[in-house]
Order: sequence, then C-alpha cells, then structure tokens
Amino acid sequence: MRFVTYAGEKGAQRPGLLLEDGATVADLGHLYPSLLALIDAGEDGLAAARKEAQAPAKPLPLAGLRLLAPLPEPRQLRDCMVYEKHLKQASEQGQKLTGAENPKANIPPVWYAQPIYYKGNRFSVIGTETDIEWPAYAELLDFELELALVIGRKGKDIAPEKAGDHIFGYMIFNDVSARDAQMAEMQGQLGPAKGKDFDTGNVFGPWLVTADEVGDIRDLHVRAAVNGETVADTTASDMQHEVGKILAHMSASETLYPGEVIGLGTIGDCCLLEHGRFLAPGDTIEFEVEKLGTLRNRLVRH
Repeated sequence: MRFVTYAGEKGAQRPGLLLEDGATVADLGHLYPSLLALIDAGEDGLAAARKEAQAPAKPLPLAGLRLLAPLPEPRQLRDCMVYEKHLKQASEQGQKLTGAENPKANIPPVWYAQPIYYKGNRFSVIGTETDIEWPAYAELLDFELELALVIGRKGKDIAPEKAGDHIFGYMIFNDVSARDAQMAEMQGQLGPAKGKDFDTGNVFGPWLVTADEVGDIRDLHVRAAVNGETVADTTASDMQHEVGKILAHMSASETLYPGEVIGLGTIGDCCLLEHGRFLAPGDTIEFEVEKLGTLRNRLVRH
C-alpha cells in the first residue's frame, strides 16, 4: 500500500491511500486523524486501509491534491551514513574546498564497525512539489538522495533478524545540506547542526510504501536529476550496514517508537558535492526511486 498525507480544506492534513490505478486517492480521514495515528493502530490500521481500498467512500483525483510529506511531523528523525562511496567521494571534495587536502586520510575504523547516525530536526519537514527555502547564512547548497524507513512497531534491543517486524514502510528522503555551514561546524567534532537544520531542509515523499511492496531496498534503482540533467543513475545496493544491524544498534537499551523516520544514508554519487558542484537558486531537484515514486522540489532564495 502507498499512503499519503494531503492538504484538505482550510489546510487541514488528511491521510489517504493511493489506489492501484495510481491516479486516485482514498481519503482515510474519517478513519484516522493522521497517518501517524494509522501507524500507531498497527495491524488494525492496515486492515482498515485495505477495506477502504476495496470500496473507497471518497475517492479523489491525485492530480487535484497538494501532497504533504507522508509524515509531516515524525516522532523522531535520525539519519545514517552507510554508503562508503559517498563518504569517500564527499570527503575528497570537501578537503579540496576547505584547502585541507590529505590524500592519506582514511575513513575511521568506527564507521566500519557500527552504523553512524545523527538526530535531525523533525519539524523542518516538507513534501513533494513544495519549494525548498535557501537558508540565509549559506552559500553552498546541496541535495542528498536517501531512502528512509518508518518504524511501525515499538521495540527495544531489536535483534537484527527481527528488524523487518518493526518496519512499516519506506519513502524517498532528500536530505538538503548547507555544505559551507556543515564543513565549518564539523571541524569542532560535533554536528551536523546548521548544516542540516533549517526550515524545509528535510524532504519526504511522495508517499510512504509499505515494506511488503518494497522488498529488499538494496535492489532499488535510483536516479537524481537537476533541471532535467541526470546527475546519478545507480542502485541502493552498496550498504556497509544493512537495515537489521542499523535497527539493532539504534535500539540498544533505547526504545524505538512507531512513526520514527530513519534515513539510511546518501547513496554513492547521489549528491552534488561528490561531483564538485552545487545547487543554484531556481534549480529543480528530482529523485526517482523504483517502487517509491518521484520526489520533486524547486529551490528558492528570497
């Protein structure tokens, strides 16, 4: 199933289900006040959505809806870095930009030993076809194409082989980055903070696809483009740490809750820094991910 959140009357947020035709949406607002509430309901929520899909009370044309992020305010936001190619290429280009080139610099051993992640701003979330606002303090803006999972079942000390039991589904994540701010602040051995934390900096969508329809995320084909020009065309296959290990590490002596969003890291080649370039005001960013849809946003600078 493919779930959405859309803007209803007077801007109210309404949960919906994209029907099999891919062109109409079944409104679920009479069943649950939000997609988060449906996720909280567990199997009952999924069963209610399936029943509604068979005979939708209020089908709506997708083309007439303004889609928001599937979870406009997730319970928690964490983001990993698990693709070695991205890390190597971004580090090399970052060193060139800062003038601190060190060809002997290596990825720290801890990155190979355990998943590395940070907690982001869960309030700075937008969806597809919504403008990304350029942060006033930054000059070097970048996109990052990631896959994100949503927790569907509460868990603590989750065994790697049981991770699938706790995943509700997946969606596309554009982790927008102010590279000049990020590279400056992380020299202080903490962060990222303002390199990531600004309004509209976390883009999710266009919908949230249940895990049973996605399968192994490593098999998914991904494409990133700017103004129609393909920047990256690859797959999500080369993960240093698989999802089971990520959830096991995060949930060690810590409870994960339904509605948490976990970014799985920038896929190799899937940011402009890796290619030695950056975004410009007015650029349109488009991510296409197999089974997960197309996420599209324009960058504006006021």
